[in-house]
Order: sequence, then structure tokens, then C-alpha cells
Amino acid sequence: MDDTPDRFVFAARLSDFKPGACLTRAVGGHTLALFQHGETVYAVDNRCPHMGFPLDRGTVKEGILTCHWHHARFDLASGGTFDPWADDARVYPVQVRGTGGGAEVWVDVTSSPADRTHQRQRLRDGLERNLPLVIAKSVLSLLANPAAAESPMSPEPAEASAGVEPFRAGLDFGTRYRAAGWGQGLTILTCLTNLLPDLDPADHARALVQGLAAVAADCDGHAPRFPIRPLPSLETNLATLRRWFRQFVEVRDAEGAERCLVSAVRTYAEPAELAEMLFAAATDHRYLQSGHVLDFTNKAFEALDIAGWEHAAPVLGSLAGLYASAERMEESNAWRHPVDLVAILELAFERLPSALKTGRTRRDRARTPFKLAPVLLGDNPQDIVDILLAALREGCTEVEIAGVVAYAAALRIAQFHTSNEFGDWDTALHTFTFAQAVHQGMRRVRPAGPDELYPPLMRGVFDAAMSLYLDRFLNIPPARLPEPDGTVAWDPNVLLTELPRLLDRQQQVDEAARLVAGHLYIGGSARDLLRTLGGALLREDRNFHTIQCVEAAFRLYHQIGDGPEGAHVLIAAARYLAAHAPTVRAQDQTYQIAARLQRGDRLFEG
Repeated sequence: MDDTPDRFVFAARLSDFKPGACLTRAVGGHTLALFQHGETVYAVDNRCPHMGFPLDRGTVKEGILTCHWHHARFDLASGGTFDPWADDARVYPVQVRGTGGGAEVWVDVTSSPADRTHQRQRLRDGLERNLPLVIAKSVLSLLANPAAAESPMSPEPAEASAGVEPFRAGLDFGTRYRAAGWGQGLTILTCLTNLLPDLDPADHARALVQGLAAVAADCDGHAPRFPIRPLPSLETNLATLRRWFRQFVEVRDAEGAERCLVSAVRTYAEPAELAEMLFAAATDHRYLQSGHVLDFTNKAFEALDIAGWEHAAPVLGSLAGLYASAERMEESNAWRHPVDLVAILELAFERLPSALKTGRTRRDRARTPFKLAPVLLGDNPQDIVDILLAALREGCTEVEIAGVVAYAAALRIAQFHTSNEFGDWDTALHTFTFAQAVHQGMRRVRPAGPDELYPPLMRGVFDAAMSLYLDRFLNIPPARLPEPDGTVAWDPNVLLTELPRLLDRQQQVDEAARLVAGHLYIGGSARDLLRTLGGALLREDRNFHTIQCVEAAFRLYHQIGDGPEGAHVLIAAARYLAAHAPTVRAQDQTYQIAARLQRGDRLFEG
């Protein structure tokens, strides 16, 4: 006797079918569309896998089911789609029991839904075909049932670990399928993933989806990248590879530079050693490509911190072309005339070893590096260089000096006057993101030893200071920084509610600054403010620079802490975001559609 449980349940009688019509039945918690085509009955989940339209309103012709909302087409027997943007429809096994007029249709609805392998493939499909809705649906499905994963992300590794798998997929895709190598898409993906610990957990999937969609858009229409292999043996030492790498960058030989770089990875160089190798070449010339080369390099290192350093060869190799092709600012008129900034910097680099040697004996003194900011924002480049060297002699560390230059660059944005042309926001932004990348990089490289001159990345600190000088016109006149007001008695929760409403209107730059300052100065929660600003960023069709600004500001805020300086940094982020809001918000609408589908909402009735 066969005691195997019968998984099939009654759904309909054959006599219920009308010629050319479809039946809908609720069976085992599923709504099925039942089609009789020829002598066979088929059972299909009634929700179109594209956007949930009821498939019983579609038509069947020659075994192909067509949904009439967006005309997605499916093989009725297998559910397989002929339109990759739609995904496969879910079909169920059917048995017809009995004969004649009493025949019955029974359906097995216990078949499992799409597994993780399918969702991973759908994410790949979305990246390959630049389909944001497909990307969103696959990410939501992967995050809903996360695989066991360890993540180095902090401070919330349990929440962040689920996002590592889609992040790795985007990183792998972006480094393989863009011939030009690392670009804006991978930078956006890394920035938004860095923001996860500061976002409301409900926004984690949204951030990952937007980052992955940026990678897909950045790779769309580009040829794939064919990586260079490392040298055949491991006999060449790291010091030689480092020297060769800089030589190849100097003569703009991207392939030679990449081979040295991936060979250095293969020699099992430590992350700090690889950082020193790249940052040295990135600062051999002044302010490469308006700072993007060093900024992208720093983001590539941060991506490896998230995904794992086993991905170092393709990720770092994708940077080589940027180094070889970058514009060098010593070739720029603005850096040479009417003041020769490059000459001033070259003399400063000669004085750096002595300043650091003296300062290393004074590291136990109390230091207040933020007091340097007014001079850094001044209009005398020689004074700027001199005060940085003096601070190093007084015992300020390389990281502290890099941090105060990044802070001063944030102040440029916090005090950016709206009488400037709109495009000038980007001028201030480039200096800030470069300065903050130098600051982050300085925390990554090893401190110079007593017999070493100085970390080559110190040159980037002085480059950022000179770029700050060139941006001085953006604060003429400076916008007024909101100050603490003891008469304010606002409720912090009201401020957080009001900020998103404010960003529904154009150019609420100064108003946004006052709200952020008011929230912080009355003791409002910084974490709530970060979540509010992050959520406001994600609802916009924000451009590349806005993401860069907010992410750099959040990171700098965490590093310099509470107090007036931290408030100024978040004011800068709020002002930049307000200047670039509102937008059409089409990308978030696509994400909301995917989220409603994930919940089982009936979109077509909404």
C-alpha cells in the first residue's frame, strides 16, 4: 500500500472551463490561473512576475501566455519568459483525475518558490541588461532570506552582512564589464554601502539597489574589461614593483602599470603596502583629475574592506587606466599663474621631512588643529603652506593635519553662497571629497618610521590645501553659519519631520542648514539626524556628487565627533543636498514597486 501523502489538491472540474476562457481559483493560499489549452490544463500563479498584473486577464495563443499590462510573454508549460525583464512565471504540476464530465483538476501547490541561485542569476540579469526593477526585486529577495555570511562592516555587522552578497556581485560585475575600469558606478555602490550603518534598517535594501543600479548604468553599452595577468614568477620584490609602477604611470603606460599592480597583489602584499604603492603614484603629480584618481582609489580600498581582499587583483587592477590618463594640475594654468602653486608645493615638500622629524618629538603636547581652518580658508597660499608645516613641527600628526584640511573643505560647502553659479557647488565638492579621501588614506597607510622622510600621501594634504585656496572665491561673501541660539525650544522630532518636507521645495539651502544646526544645538540625536539625511538622499534621483558629499560628510563627522566642527560638517551635507533637491524621484518609485511586489501588494489596484 502506498502511504505517500497526496500533495495534490482539488482545484476545479473540467466542465467548469469555457472555450477560450481562464479560471481563477484560490488553492492552498495561492491564487491560480487555470488554462485549458488543447487537451492539457495548466496552472500558473496569477500574479505576473513582472509587476503583479493578474495573468487571467492575459491571452494564450500557440502555447504562449501574454500578459496585457506590459506584454510579457511566457511559455505556458514551463513558465519560462521570452522577455528577460519579466522573470519566469511560477507554474504548478497538474493532474486530471477521472474521465468524461466528472473529470477533476488537481494541482500541487507545494513546489518551492525560486531559490537563491535563481535570485542571484536574476541580479546578474538586471546588471547585464541595466534593469533597475529586476535588480530591486532580486536584492529584496536575497535580503529577505540572507545566506550565512561574515562581514567586516561595522558598527552593525549583523545587519550589514546580508548586503555583502549583492555588493560583491556588483563589485565583480563593475570591474569586469567596463573597459575604462573603475568609475562612478562602483564609487556610488561603495559610498551607499558605507552609509548602511547610518541608515534606518528599512533603507538598507534601497541603498544597495541604488548602488547596484548605478553600476549597471555605468557599464551599459561599454565593452568588457580584459585584465592583465601578473608576471609569471614571484621573484620580483615589492619595492621593485612599486618603483616600476610609478615609472609606468609617469609615461602613461596603463598596461605596464596594471601588470606591476596585480603582480604586487600576487606577492601577498599587505593592504597597507598596496595603499602606499598606489597613493605614492597618485601624488607624484598634483591633484590628478580634479582629485578623482585618489578618491576612486580610496573607494576601491573601502570596497575591498567590505567584499574581502581576495578580490584585490581585479579591483585594484581596474584603477590603472585612471592613473595613466589623468590630467595633472601642474599642467593647468590655474595652478601656475598668477601664483605658481606648484613651485610653492615643491619647496614645502623639501621642508616636510624636517618639520615631521621635529614634530615627532612633540607628540605628547596638547594640540588644537581646528584652529588652523581660518588660515586654510584664506587668500595667501604661502601662509597656508607655512601654517601646515608649523603645525607638523608643533607635534600634529599626519592624520590630524589631513583631518583639519578635510574639515576646512567641508566649511567651504557649509559657507557656499548661493550668489555663486549652481555649477560651482561641484568645484567645492571636488576639493572636499579629495581632501576627505586623503584623510581616509592617511589612516590606512603605515606611519612613517624614524628613518623615513614622510608618507608620500602627505603631498596630497598640501594639494588639497592648494585646491582650497583656489576655491576661495566661493565664499565671497561667505554664507552665515547658523549659531547656537539659547532661546530655541524646538522639539527635535519636529525638526526631523520638517527636514524632508523642506526638501520637497527647491533651493532651501539656508533653511536646511538652520534646521540641522537647530537640531544639533538643542541636543537632538545625531543618529536620528543621520538617518533622516540618509533617507532624504535615497528618495532623490541624486547625482554622483551629492552621494559623494553626503557619504564623505558622514564619515568625517564620525571621525571628528560632536561639537561645532561636527555640526559644520553635517550642515555642509544638508546644504549640498538641499541645493540638489527635489528631483523627479523616479528611481525610488521603481524601488517602491519592487517592495510592494515583495509584500504581495496588488499594484494594479493601487
